[in-house]
Amino acid sequence: MPELGKYALDVFMAYGASLVLLIGLIVVSWRKSKAVKAALNKAEAQRDA
Repeated sequence: MPELGKYALDVFMAYGASLVLLIGLIVVSWRKSKAVKAALNKAEAQRDA
């Protein structure tokens, strides 16, 4: 691991914030995907009925 000196806390905070934002983006995208798939299935069921 590289020696970060006095900037170690700042670097690790930036990595942590980036990780939290990436996980949040994945969760939001996954939930939106589920909602869109449900809406599509509903629309297709109504069309076929």
